[in-house]
Amino acid sequence: MSNILELVDTLQSKLDKLLVKYELLQIENQQLLEKSEKLVQKVDQQQKAILEVEKDYEALRIANSIVGSKEDKHMTKLKINSLIREIDKCIGQLSE
Repeated sequence: MSNILELVDTLQSKLDKLLVKYELLQIENQQLLEKSEKLVQKVDQQQKAILEVEKDYEALRIANSIVGSKEDKHMTKLKINSLIREIDKCIGQLSE
């Protein structure tokens, strides 16, 4: 009979340890979820910042093409010619 009591006590002790570990893991899991959420928000902010920088870069590149560099001037001329062709098409459609 004492063997059974010892087994029950051992089992109870192990169960208590498991419950403590379970609670600690739940707390750790909650902390990791919060950290993950913060990191996702940080990534979103950084992606927005990257988009802003890309827009600024494109604007500066276009401004530079108007002011100076031969390579960018060629691209700007091509864009302007393309826009003129589109405007001509629109005018043609409106004339019909």
